[in-house]
Amino acid sequence: MTTKAEGTPEEDTMSSMEEGFSPSPSTTFGLHHCCSNRVATLAQKVVNKIYGSVTFPGICVTWGLIVMVMIYTVGHISGAHFNPAVTITLAIFRRFSYKQVPLYIFAQLLGSILASGTLALMLDVTPKSFFGTIPVGSNVQSLAAETIITFLLMFVISAVTTDDRAVGDFAGVVVGMTIMLNVFVAGPVSGASMNPARSIGPSLMIHVYKGLWIYIVGPIIGAIAGALAYNFLRSTTHNSPSEEITGPSSGFEFISHL
Repeated sequence: MTTKAEGTPEEDTMSSMEEGFSPSPSTTFGLHHCCSNRVATLAQKVVNKIYGSVTFPGICVTWGLIVMVMIYTVGHISGAHFNPAVTITLAIFRRFSYKQVPLYIFAQLLGSILASGTLALMLDVTPKSFFGTIPVGSNVQSLAAETIITFLLMFVISAVTTDDRAVGDFAGVVVGMTIMLNVFVAGPVSGASMNPARSIGPSLMIHVYKGLWIYIVGPIIGAIAGALAYNFLRSTTHNSPSEEITGPSSGFEFISHL
């Protein structure tokens, strides 16, 4: 469960984030490995359009549904970040402890690498059937696509999970639908990664590094810009100071109400 600081100084808030709320490394790794494995398994064929019997709209829906399910499954334990860009952005905007950022990113990357290795063993993957993300068009087009869709994703996450006025119970549904729409729009352009870990794992496993920097730089820039935009919007419409969220579930506080 997450709690909010009640008029306490910043030091007390950060202290509460670091004491009593941190998941163990094994727990964090297990959660992110499990989720990354499923996301990679279900979404592996988006980028190169090797759809088989599954249509592209079906793949988009699958992406959104699996993220939604995993948010409601582990959000109350780890915050259901799954994404280094989200973790970094929440820390920058003081919604997450900086001390936990390296552990979360390590877990996210390790989960992605192990999931990619599992797929490579099960499916006999070759570079020609690469299931990671590579630019379909130019690097500029892919960078723009990744930045824009991650901007939208983080804007939505900020709106439904960090604003006390939002209806938090539906945050998982809204985030899942946002991912579904982003994949539908940007999948044919960049693969719609939105997540550095999702791209790094397959690249390291299959040794395909074409345009990898796009899927690191674009999502991080987009996520920071999205959170900045929502915080600016909130500051112009909400007079009372925003309350900081504490604990590892920072950014997905809605789970505590389920």
